[in-house]
Amino acid sequence: MPKPKTEKELADIVKSATATFELVGTGTKCSLGRPMGSQLLDLSAFNTILAYEPEELILDVGAAVKLRDIQKLLASKNQMLAFEPPDFSKLLGTKHAGTLGGVLACNLSGPRRIKAGAARDHVLGMKAVNGRGEIFKSGARVVKNVTGYDVPRLMAGSCGTLAAFTSIIFKVLPRPESEITLLAPAVDETAALALLTAGLQSQYEVSAAAYLPGRGVALRLEGIPASIIYRRDKLANLIPSPSVPLDAKNSAELWMSIRDVEALAAKPEDHVWRISVAPHEAPRVIAQLKTQFAFQHLLDWGGGLIWLAHESGTNHSAAIRQAAAPGHAMLFRADAETRAKCEVFQPLPPPLAALTSRVKQAFDPKGLFNPGRMYRNI
Repeated sequence: MPKPKTEKELADIVKSATATFELVGTGTKCSLGRPMGSQLLDLSAFNTILAYEPEELILDVGAAVKLRDIQKLLASKNQMLAFEPPDFSKLLGTKHAGTLGGVLACNLSGPRRIKAGAARDHVLGMKAVNGRGEIFKSGARVVKNVTGYDVPRLMAGSCGTLAAFTSIIFKVLPRPESEITLLAPAVDETAALALLTAGLQSQYEVSAAAYLPGRGVALRLEGIPASIIYRRDKLANLIPSPSVPLDAKNSAELWMSIRDVEALAAKPEDHVWRISVAPHEAPRVIAQLKTQFAFQHLLDWGGGLIWLAHESGTNHSAAIRQAAAPGHAMLFRADAETRAKCEVFQPLPPPLAALTSRVKQAFDPKGLFNPGRMYRNI
């Protein structure tokens, strides 16, 4: 297994390659996407914190720096990655949350996405090696940059199919001083959507909104204590359901469990789906699927993200994708045999598949990086 220590070593390995590679940092995302038989290309040596400028809200790190180390560093200065990157170690059965490069490669974002944006919205620059063995750089340590192709955003969500990341520059933000969550009962998804919508459309700056069946709707407020107490009271009077406030500690614990989808992690053999829809479609999707099979689920992003788990042994992909249309459904967790047989990511319409293929050809003409991980022929 090649393990380059410098960008030049990595470039030389890629230039002379005669076989395909599966790119890995610490390996926590290897079960996402379709399984591959490629040799591993170990990028874990790119694990240095290159620059942290708290006053400028800039973080420049090696792509293989562990997420937990970055969060610890930022917490020491009361700062954070605003997109709230999730820790799927319980859901995927890994030892830790993985690396920042893996977070960007999969464009993973937590509950604050509805307010702060996704991982791709906070990346300022990067260095990487493409499939030709060329070292390239895009972006810089400034929030305002020159116009042109936004390569870092293109790389977000590419799952290692376009380039091998070596370093990444992220914009960071101050951590909220405190938080409170209002928890309100809801009998079903329709009632939950009404509460979620009321909270998000209010003037009280809800930073996260989710629905946990059996527990209710959760609406999070963040900021200085005086502000969130005022907004809590106003929001409690606004939403058409009695609510219970959770203090900062209990609020943080609740949103961490929602962020990490802990409610669906108990049975590792279950298949887990990540479904993106327009929020108003969530009640219809859930109701339609309930007529066909049993499952557990929760809603995040104000109803725009559905996490769903069902027992393995029966293929429900056609039913799920039909119900989710025109949204997107990804088989987020399943055994390797299942992932090899079905489309893990949402199938692309022909024009988008052709564009995706051209982008792949431009960055990785020999198809060396993670071939078939996202789509069979790309």
